[in-house]
Amino acid sequence: MSDLNLEYTLDVLVRLLETPSPTGFTDRAVTLIESELRALGVPSRRTRKGALTWEVPGTGAGHVTFSGHVDTLGAMVKGVKDSGRLRLWGLGGYDWATVEGEDVLVHTQSGRELTGTVVNVRQSTHVHGAALRDLKREAAVMEVRLDEPVFGARDVQALGVGVGDFVSFDARPRVTGSGYVKARHLDNKAAVAVFLAVTRELLARPVGVTAAFHITTYEEVGHGAATGIPAHTDELIAVDMAAVGEGQTSSEHHVTLCVADGGGPYDHALGNRLRAAARTAGLDLRVDIYPYYASDGTAAWRAGGDYPVALIGPGVDASHAYERTHTDALRATGDLMLAYLRRD
Repeated sequence: MSDLNLEYTLDVLVRLLETPSPTGFTDRAVTLIESELRALGVPSRRTRKGALTWEVPGTGAGHVTFSGHVDTLGAMVKGVKDSGRLRLWGLGGYDWATVEGEDVLVHTQSGRELTGTVVNVRQSTHVHGAALRDLKREAAVMEVRLDEPVFGARDVQALGVGVGDFVSFDARPRVTGSGYVKARHLDNKAAVAVFLAVTRELLARPVGVTAAFHITTYEEVGHGAATGIPAHTDELIAVDMAAVGEGQTSSEHHVTLCVADGGGPYDHALGNRLRAAARTAGLDLRVDIYPYYASDGTAAWRAGGDYPVALIGPGVDASHAYERTHTDALRATGDLMLAYLRRD
């Protein structure tokens, strides 16, 4: 039977998903995590870069750090068109087709937030016909249609919108009766919610090793864990989404061990220790390689981290789009983390 409190995990996850946090604009999400930790009586520390770290001391020796990220895909205002539409600069590696039609918030410098929708320059099939179907979705043809009576650039500027304002995509979180969780940004708020649930369990049932949790805020642009990993880390386990798709073994109902990705192979011995912990716990651990993927573990190693690194995570379908996972995968990810910390 799982030790993870699934009700708590889902409650935190939905609240995190509803909190905008595109890369570079993560303060609200980090503040939410800090509030949860205060309620648990756990002190935390923000790095000067904006990451968040906390620890649950063990009863013996050893120090395992779990790293996850709370920053998400998003955009910034690149310019204001004469039409009153906004040009965008993408944050993170997504295809523009995956955000077409999505509702957004534009976060202005004054604190005012304006709603809008991502559309393309030929959005109406009744006006453009086949030209809409043939249009290649890229930054040059995508724009934000503000939900304000604007008829030109001056009207937009009068609302306080300017170049550099952050734009967040509506996460639209849903938890179905069958246990599926649908939303944008399960990458990687699913792992962060699991971290908090695992922290609760460790407080109730301490283990021998000290467990540290490091939440980064620039993973989607490649340098999240380049700094800030606790200096006394013996092992680093990055926890992120496991991409589901044709040719992969990952599943929305399971936890995955990623043994290699675009940054190369992860530590073989640490991966084998995680496999052994999964077998002991009776978990169906999937094993995968992701050629178009990199993690905070990669960033930590490239920055000179002198510790073994592994990567695990819940299976997530439609990565970097409107994603989906299942509570089975969330539970299995937390159970693998706990099993690893409790191993002899």
